[in-house]
Amino acid sequence: MSTSSRYPFTAIVGQDDLRLALLLNAVSPAVGGVLVRGEKGTAKSTAVRALAALLPPVRTVEGCRFSCDPAAPDPGCPDGPHPADGPGGERAARMVELPVGASEDRLVGALDIERALAEGVKAFEPGLLADAHRGILYVDEVNLLHDHLIDLLLDAAAMGASYVEREGVSVRHAARFLLVGTMNPEEGELRPQLLDRFGLTVQVAASREPDQRVEVVRRRLAFEDDPAAFAGRWSGEEAGLRERVAAARALLPQVRLGDGALRRIAAVCAAFEVDGMRGDLVMARTATALAAWAGRTEVGVEDVRQAALLALPHRRRRNPFDAPGLDEEKLDEVLRDAAADDPEDEPPTPPEGQAPEEPGGGDDDGPGPDGGGGGQPDPGDGAGDGSGGLPPQRTEESGAPALEDAPEALTGAEPGESGGGTPRPASAEQRAVAAGEPFRTKVLSVPGLGAGAAGRRSRARAEHGRTTGATRPEGALTRLHLTATVRAAAPHQRARGRSGRGLVVRRDDLRQATREGREGNLVLFVVDASGSMAARRRMGAVKGAVLSLLLDAYQRRDKVGLVTFRGREAEVALPPTSSVDAAAARLQALPTGGRTPLAAGLLKAHDVLRVERLRDATRRPLLVVVTDGRATGGPEPVALAARAARLHAAEATASVVVDCETGPVRLGLAGEIARELRGTAVTLDELRAEALTGLVKDVTDHHRARRAA
Repeated sequence: MSTSSRYPFTAIVGQDDLRLALLLNAVSPAVGGVLVRGEKGTAKSTAVRALAALLPPVRTVEGCRFSCDPAAPDPGCPDGPHPADGPGGERAARMVELPVGASEDRLVGALDIERALAEGVKAFEPGLLADAHRGILYVDEVNLLHDHLIDLLLDAAAMGASYVEREGVSVRHAARFLLVGTMNPEEGELRPQLLDRFGLTVQVAASREPDQRVEVVRRRLAFEDDPAAFAGRWSGEEAGLRERVAAARALLPQVRLGDGALRRIAAVCAAFEVDGMRGDLVMARTATALAAWAGRTEVGVEDVRQAALLALPHRRRRNPFDAPGLDEEKLDEVLRDAAADDPEDEPPTPPEGQAPEEPGGGDDDGPGPDGGGGGQPDPGDGAGDGSGGLPPQRTEESGAPALEDAPEALTGAEPGESGGGTPRPASAEQRAVAAGEPFRTKVLSVPGLGAGAAGRRSRARAEHGRTTGATRPEGALTRLHLTATVRAAAPHQRARGRSGRGLVVRRDDLRQATREGREGNLVLFVVDASGSMAARRRMGAVKGAVLSLLLDAYQRRDKVGLVTFRGREAEVALPPTSSVDAAAARLQALPTGGRTPLAAGLLKAHDVLRVERLRDATRRPLLVVVTDGRATGGPEPVALAARAARLHAAEATASVVVDCETGPVRLGLAGEIARELRGTAVTLDELRAEALTGLVKDVTDHHRARRAA
């Protein structure tokens, strides 16, 4: 992308945290990258692409595909060895994008196994990690990448090198880059172990201030009308910021991180119960980069505070439904206590009403080159809230809007109530009841062998897992089965004129390994929210059970959906999504009351699964119906529910019915629905891990019996 067609970094309006986090990584790549969380259309991609123009040019060895530095070439470079101070050229720093659907070979590179066997050479085709070396690697929607790709990516970022190994053939090359990932939390969260591997995190959102939104639109339209002219108007600011990045990089080795600052960093991480030591290290590197960015040679209290706000929020999660955030009042208290223990240090005072220097540098009070407001943060983005011009952080007190009730869902406390109260008639809509305490469940798996996306629930043919056999490759060979290949080639060695020790291998001899691993499924919950479920203790227990299954789905990398039914109809409370957080929030807010249109709920679930099969035929569904089975409303409600259940049975949908019926008199209607579904019925008590040992076997046995019939 040419400079004139790239939106200038200094022309971005607002988003101070995002710009600062990117610039700190440009100053010190050792910070460990940035994870940007937030909604679409908030300049995430624009900022990352614009940052590449601010990085200094890169000198490379001529002809080296791995961008080795002529002054210090990589001794293990696959294109080496390179002579020290050999001929080199200069190019701009690259910004490489990793697509969500990229393969492992596209990311780390591919070894030509055929040539390795037949010719004994390491024929290696570099991947995106090699392209991004000494530049930027940008991953949009990083939370949608397969876990093993994220592991490879973060391992390379941490070690500064990429390793590719295939059947005993190994290649290593340098891979140092500025890693930036973006994600929309509504589409699913990253696992806490992966979150911890990103150095910094920022939350971005569109401004709610009309003046700032107007300025965003004005600048964008001006850029689209004439990109070259727009870039020219901002060339001075871009050059100034580029020089400042270079100056901060040069100053970085001279910045002193004193014992007082280190004690504050350790105190903050200990007070917020940050696991491991990575948080302490990232805070130290970030505080040092902040001091260099400000032109100082000593890390101060304000650097430690800002570093904590950028480096710790995503390290505070304890379970999937916790929102990342940091309590700033507690942070200030910890810093004051740490200063009191060290009398030589001045007590920390959080900034009051004074915004930090703009990442773009210089006096930015006046209008920008195109008549704009210079990208000033607006009050709606937290510029005047005493937080030093930072956008509002997701804190433990405010939480995330989509999960404001999730902590109560985990503790079992009901907001605004201490329990009790007068029960309402079953036909009246009642207030949402808080979920009971979640518990550990055992896996519910879909029988048979699938071929869906990688996960941890049901058996499936997979790229990773145990080797179960061999087959002829249909395209490029990616997983060599060495033993089968040797067996195929061995009988033909004399006919092929073999004379030495090497094996004469031809294309027809190669065998691809077939592997069996685990897949993620679509777990569709169909929850009865009718009046018969409205007893407070029963609905709380039901929500607790569903919440427990949602936690299990999160850990097994499933997609989840939620259908509810009550009154006269059923509705899709949450279409199938990877965001288990969103499902938990919808479940927490679920009211109860009215009749029990069980047939409508099953029919709505049938429609949802039909559409999902068209979208992704490889992802197998697991239907979880949570009800007492007491269908009411309309003519012959029980018969209608049975006919709706038989629709699912006809399509061999794996099903589990959670029987919520309680009390001394039980009708067993949920069990009848399970039989019509040809699934398994379990009670709420049987869902618990200690009572669930036979459930998976029961589900499998039901489907085996159906196939035999």
